[in-house]
Order: sequence, then C-alpha cells, then structure tokens
Amino acid sequence: MKRVVGIGGVFFKAKNPETLGAWYRDHLGFDLAKWGGAVFQSSGADEKTAWSLFSTDSSYFAPSTQPFMINYRVDDLHALLAQLRAEGCEVDAKVDESEYGKFGWVMDLEGNRVELWEPPRT
Repeated sequence: MKRVVGIGGVFFKAKNPETLGAWYRDHLGFDLAKWGGAVFQSSGADEKTAWSLFSTDSSYFAPSTQPFMINYRVDDLHALLAQLRAEGCEVDAKVDESEYGKFGWVMDLEGNRVELWEPPRT
C-alpha cells in the first residue's frame, strides 16, 4: 500500500503573518494570494503545494505545541488512517471532507501534528 506520495503543504505560525508573508513575497518571490498563502505548481505535473502562515495564537496545530505542521498528500486517506491506528499511532478521530479533499491528522513521536490530505478526484 502506498503511504505518503508528496507534500501537500507547509504551514507554520508567525508572530505577524502579514509582515512575514511580505518578507517571503519581497525576498523570495512568493506569489501571495488574497487568503495569505501561496500555491506552487510543479513544472510538468498536475500537483500543487500550498504554503501558508498562521497567527501565533492559532489552535489549528493543537494538540501539538510546535509552530509548524507539514501536510502530506496521500492516495487513500481512510485506508492510511486505519493502518496508522493498527500500528498504534495517535490518530485524530476527526476527518474533514470538503471540496478541497479529505483531511486527517496523526501525531508523530515528538508531538508534532501531521496533516494527511487526499486531494479531491478530478
């Protein structure tokens, strides 16, 4: 069974998301969208990677206390979450499904929240 097949996004907290976003825009050339993040298109592929900043008081990464979270692209979220549970991993009971795809979460051994994302089928 395939597990992770790519990185879906990189997310981290910032003391001032607007200012830090402007730094990335100005110094590294990030093309920031109105929602505050950027989407990178791989050359020659139909895969995109999101980049976004969160306020330092955001609880989106909870229960992790780390200032970042990596989103990994997967082919079959429900099968992978079941496999992770069977392996004794700490898997969040919640799964979000929307027009953006399916999202699930697992904590790594050091308490980092890892987001797993199955993109919508096109």
